[in-house]
Amino acid sequence: MAVVSQDSYLVGLIGSGIGPSLSPALHEREADRQGLRYLYRLLDLDALGTRPEAVGDLVRAARDLGFDGLNITHPCKQLVIPHLDALSAQAEALGAVNTVVFEDGRAVGHNTDVTGFAASFARGLPDVPLERVVQLGAGGAGAAVAHATLTLGAGQVTVVDALPDRAADLAGSLNRHFGPGRAAYATPDRLADLLAGADGIVHATPTGMAAHPGLPFPAELLRRGLWVAEVVYRPLETELLRTAAALGCATLDGGGMAVFQAADAFRLFTGREPDSARMLADIAELAGAVAAPK
Repeated sequence: MAVVSQDSYLVGLIGSGIGPSLSPALHEREADRQGLRYLYRLLDLDALGTRPEAVGDLVRAARDLGFDGLNITHPCKQLVIPHLDALSAQAEALGAVNTVVFEDGRAVGHNTDVTGFAASFARGLPDVPLERVVQLGAGGAGAAVAHATLTLGAGQVTVVDALPDRAADLAGSLNRHFGPGRAAYATPDRLADLLAGADGIVHATPTGMAAHPGLPFPAELLRRGLWVAEVVYRPLETELLRTAAALGCATLDGGGMAVFQAADAFRLFTGREPDSARMLADIAELAGAVAAPK
C-alpha cells in the first residue's frame, strides 16, 4: 500500500486506442478534492507506434522515471505479467493485471476489475436471474468479469471466444476456483443457441469502444427478457446496449465498473480512501448521464 503521507503522484495508463479514456479525469478530479498533486498520463501504444509485446519496456521506463503506478488495459492485461516482480492473490488467480504499483523499486500487479464489475452489477442489475450466463470474451477483462459474475452467484457461466484455447483455459481456471461445472466454453458459432437459453450476457470484448465501433454479434440474437451487461464505457451507450434497450432488455453500461475499478486503483496508488459516489457523479458529467438499468 502506498504511503499516505505522500501528497504528489505520477501515474499512467498503458493500452491501445486509449485517447478517449476517462481514467485521467476520474483520478485527477478525486485527487484534487483530496488536496493531492496528481498527474495521470496516457501511454497509448498506437500513438507511440509500439507493439503490445513492448509493455514490459514501458513498465520499466515508467518505474525508472519515477511513476508511482500504472493502470493497464487492452491488450496488455495478460502480456504485462511476466514483466512484474509480484502479483496480488487475485491477479494471480485471474492471470490478468489492470493495476501496477511501484513499491520500493518493485512492480506489483493487482486486479481491480473484479471488484469493480461486481460492485457495478450489484448496484445496476440487482434482481436479474443468474442461473445461465453467457460471456463473450475471454481476455484480460473477461477473466475478471467472469470471476465477478460467479462470485455474485451465477449458476454457470459459458465463455465464448474466437480463440477456443483461451476460452477453454478461462473455463478451466474458473472451475478450479469455484468448483466443477460452474463454467463452460464454446466457440462463436454456438452463440445463437446459447443465448436462446440464457438469462443474460456479459460483453467483455473491445467491440463498441470508440476505436472499435459496431456490434459484437448479430442483433437478431438479442431478445426481450435477456439482460445485457457491458464492459465498454466509452461511449456509455454502445450500439449493443442501444439495440438491447430498444428490445426491452435490462441493460448495464460499463460506467459503474470504470468508476469502481478506478476507485480501487486510486486507493492502491495513494493509500487514501476515494469517494465512489463523487466519482460516479464525475463519470455522469464526463461521459453523459450513466444510463439507468431498463
